[in-house]
Amino acid sequence: FYLGGVQYAIYVPLFSRLFPNAAKFAAKPIREKVRDAKGIAALCGQVFLDQFVHHPLLYFPVFYGTREMVMSDKPDLVRCMTTYRDNMKEDLAALWKIWVPSTFINFAFMPMWARIPWVAVTSLIWTCILSAMRGGDVSHNKDIEAPFPTGSTFTLVQEGLDEIFASPVDLDPMLAHVCISGAGPDRVGHVAKMARTVADAGGNVTHSKMIRLGQEFTTLMHVAIEPEKRGDLMDRLQNNEDLKLLNMRASSLTRRQTGSYKSTIVGLKIHVVGLDRPGMLAKFAETIAHRNMSIEDITTEIRRGKNGQRDFVATAEVITTEKMNQEHLDSLLAEFQELKEELNLSTVDIRVRM
Repeated sequence: FYLGGVQYAIYVPLFSRLFPNAAKFAAKPIREKVRDAKGIAALCGQVFLDQFVHHPLLYFPVFYGTREMVMSDKPDLVRCMTTYRDNMKEDLAALWKIWVPSTFINFAFMPMWARIPWVAVTSLIWTCILSAMRGGDVSHNKDIEAPFPTGSTFTLVQEGLDEIFASPVDLDPMLAHVCISGAGPDRVGHVAKMARTVADAGGNVTHSKMIRLGQEFTTLMHVAIEPEKRGDLMDRLQNNEDLKLLNMRASSLTRRQTGSYKSTIVGLKIHVVGLDRPGMLAKFAETIAHRNMSIEDITTEIRRGKNGQRDFVATAEVITTEKMNQEHLDSLLAEFQELKEELNLSTVDIRVRM
């Protein structure tokens, strides 16, 4: 409808009235075109109105509005226009790379009857690009296996509680559990040597975080191992000459005693992204603590975002022993909406598991 109806009305009847000689200019040979100053001015005028008025003020609002109506159970036009405003710079830059050259060719050479077929050919390429950039997706249960597939600016999805983070110390009560940490000058092969030492001792690395920070390489890992092999693992780590630079430390972990804690009622996975600045982790953690929720697992990092900006990225597995009804969920959403606005977050994605 938009291509065959709206764009036809703009490019043919409307532009024919605004630029009466547009059809004659398109029919001229190139030699005459380059000498026709008024015709070139009319050509530039058509391109300007199409690319800098029509598309920003009509085409993209219609696209975002249509996507909101199709993809959302509760369409919110204000929200989708806010999303368009946030994406406008990137969207228009992508648009102009394709459409400005195409529009110049269209209005300069195509007869009026061929304008829409030319637009249709260009639209085939552009629609693939726009769909990849802004098409969106519907979240399904299996998508939760991948971290936050929607990239939404603010979403809340309810899922089953069995997906929540579970500590291997609690899952494997018959095994011994060791926390291994170390830090030292970065060298090629540190990870391979640590993993091989654990494997040769009969241990299994279940959770780990290893990262280079400047010239230092740091590691933290959990190893599950049969109790009788624990001592051998500790000796191998302490006596391995290849790992001396990392100042390896190992300590035993014990599981929580049944009855000493309340069972988890609700689990949440919270993912936030925003322009980095001091205090973001503190505010994020304080918001979680204010809801009387316990952080089971959290990772934070700095990534290079759009236009080279430094983005703060945090992902937290959170649990609570308190029941949550719809009123509690609405309150949770409201509090994280305030956090989103206060920290100017580009993404707040919440998975609720009950």
